[in-house]
Amino acid sequence: MSWTEERVEKLKELWSQGMSASEIAEALGDVSRNAVIGKAHRLGLSGRPSPIRKKPVRGATILSLNERMCKWPIGDPKDPDFYFCAKPTVPGLPYCAEHAAIAYQPASKKRSDDRKVGAA
Repeated sequence: MSWTEERVEKLKELWSQGMSASEIAEALGDVSRNAVIGKAHRLGLSGRPSPIRKKPVRGATILSLNERMCKWPIGDPKDPDFYFCAKPTVPGLPYCAEHAAIAYQPASKKRSDDRKVGAA
């Protein structure tokens, strides 16, 4: 296999589209993933995040939650943008430190807040 001008242009195009080296190798045919990576580096093509390690932009869905993720709901469950906080939890609690502070308030503080509301 030789790197013709057409194949190099195709490599650049597919690389800029964010395709993985394996996908590019398959599209070009008769070239290995490692050959694609090597050529991309020799061409000085910019690095990019691995397509394998994509992190969620925010929170988690009910199906992706685990016991170490904050289960504080964000938004309306009826909306497609609904998600859970998913930050690391405080040991023994279902929430992160921020949301645990909201969910679990000392009884004395709660009583004084209730008295203020009743006095009004």
